[in-house]
Amino acid sequence: MRAGRLLLLSLALGLGASAPLAARKPPMRSFADPSSIFAVEIAFNRLAREKGQWTAFREMAADDAVMFVPQKILAKDWLKGRADPPAPVQWQAHKVYISCDRRTAAATGTWQGADGAQGYFTTIWRMDAKGRWKWVLDHGDRLDTPRAESEFLEGHVAECRKGGRGPEGRSEGPMPPQPVKDGKGGEAPPDDSLRWSYETGEGGSRELRVSLWTGNAYEVVIEDRVGAAP
Repeated sequence: MRAGRLLLLSLALGLGASAPLAARKPPMRSFADPSSIFAVEIAFNRLAREKGQWTAFREMAADDAVMFVPQKILAKDWLKGRADPPAPVQWQAHKVYISCDRRTAAATGTWQGADGAQGYFTTIWRMDAKGRWKWVLDHGDRLDTPRAESEFLEGHVAECRKGGRGPEGRSEGPMPPQPVKDGKGGEAPPDDSLRWSYETGEGGSRELRVSLWTGNAYEVVIEDRVGAAP
């Protein structure tokens, strides 16, 4: 299964960038490329360092993006006019999952605060009509012990899910994005190969789940649980 194959992506993400132009050929067809999401995360982090943390979040957010502070809130409302902290949080994506149609992706990794705090994050990305990646959900939590880092970045691509959600008894065909409401939300690209959903509870508690179509079934690849705020 393509989704199960680990793509050992160079941490530099650009080892082939120095190849002579004459040796490069355009791809015969477009394909889902997890390295594009690693590149977006690196650019996002760099923007936070150069322009400020909340400025970067504003510039990279989709209009309907949500975040948790710790309650769910529309990002553009919370970020509007918010001053940047003196020193931004730093973060590194370690794993990326991307849908077959290249339109939806999830990235997860670790972050470090200027005050010594540390934790993990998961960001859901969606490609807009202009071909730009915009984040639509961002969340994370603190950790007493940081997540272990692997030697390589992990990139996973879903198998195409052209038949919609037939196995669940729903009508065949592409599924439109699901609206976010009543504390629950999620989206599915037309091929429905990457699903994400979240559920919120009291005190800012929440659970985020990302699943990837393997060709035979959905595999849960990210499952974050955040407890209620003290």
